[in-house]
Amino acid sequence: MAKQLLHLVFGGELKHPNSTEFVDTSKLDVVGIYPNYAEALKAWRGAASRTVDDAHTRYFVVHLHRLLDPDTDSANANANENEKG
Repeated sequence: MAKQLLHLVFGGELKHPNSTEFVDTSKLDVVGIYPNYAEALKAWRGAASRTVDDAHTRYFVVHLHRLLDPDTDSANANANENEKG
């Protein structure tokens, strides 16, 4: 069984398409928290595809497990994130 590696998917309207500063943080779309990168990537693709025509709206995947446990072996984390399922 693979180690649980939590990921957050969220997005919103950016002030500028090349930035990561949001117009209004109270209007962020929190898609969800997922137990692995593969699930988060599926959610990210779904959310991003709904806003593909809006250059100012962007979605992100945040590696929560790296924030919760910064001492995690990055080699193991990358190996688990590359698993598809």
